[in-house]
Amino acid sequence: MKIAIPDDYTNSIKKLDCFKILNGQDVLVLNHFEPNPHLLAEKIHDAEILVLTRERTTINDELLSNLPNLKLISQTGKISNHLDLSACTRHHVAVSEGVGSPVAPAELAWLLIMNTTRQIPAAIEGMKNGKWQMNMGSTIHGKTIGIWGYGKIGKRIAQYAKAFGAQVMVWGSDASRRNAVQDGFESANSREAFFKTADIVSLHLRLNQTTFEIVKESDLNLMKPSSVFINTARAELIEKGALLTCLKNGRPGFAGIDVYEEEPVYNPDYPLLKMSNVVCTPHLGYAEKNSYELYFGKAFENVMNFINGNHINIANPEVLK
Repeated sequence: MKIAIPDDYTNSIKKLDCFKILNGQDVLVLNHFEPNPHLLAEKIHDAEILVLTRERTTINDELLSNLPNLKLISQTGKISNHLDLSACTRHHVAVSEGVGSPVAPAELAWLLIMNTTRQIPAAIEGMKNGKWQMNMGSTIHGKTIGIWGYGKIGKRIAQYAKAFGAQVMVWGSDASRRNAVQDGFESANSREAFFKTADIVSLHLRLNQTTFEIVKESDLNLMKPSSVFINTARAELIEKGALLTCLKNGRPGFAGIDVYEEEPVYNPDYPLLKMSNVVCTPHLGYAEKNSYELYFGKAFENVMNFINGNHINIANPEVLK
């Protein structure tokens, strides 16, 4: 069957061990981002199956109406806001869900915590420019790390923090806070106390209607001038424009950011990239070899199961009737 895989920025997918699962199929891999749905549809017009790279491709009526042969979308990981499942159902396109892992995203979040707190990137850049010990960071030990969202990733961050001798304070749903207390961590008494007290705040929430812009400018303004704000979850969790404004005003003092409202970010003048107190990474949370083998391996298995008439892991099974 004709299979298209858009948005492989790093030209990595064909090099994966799991790619051999698709042996014998007609596979087209696009190594660039095409935001225009009509131009994208022209490139993949004959596709019967799409394999998505997480959430890079927006799936909506506009794109689907220009893909007349499409029968299946195989998602790497779980469905999120990038995909309109109702639109897929209206266009009689089945959607299969894959699996994910908290390991790589949690490690990336911790790397950002370490790099912003110790100010490592600025020190490296200074040394490249002939400056020796041009700044001074601080240790994780003894700090209070605030974790908003105590799911699979948040729990790993809490354990990392414990190993480094930091205090852990959790905010989120009642269930999240209860689970954190059961694991021996602190539950914040209030949202205000969470932002006021934490030396480092790390977001680990899913993006949905209830969490959209859940972090307000007023929350960030409560943070210490020495504090660090980490976001490896979703940019839209933060009130639009609030983070940039608050960083300019010095509360929080530093940030580590892996996610952006519009991706990919190709503009070197992107405001956060110009700030010396911000460490930016290009959405690397899941972009790691072992994770790709896991995500795409399952997505390719779902593709072959569909081709062979074994319709499992389908999020909208009604289209198969």
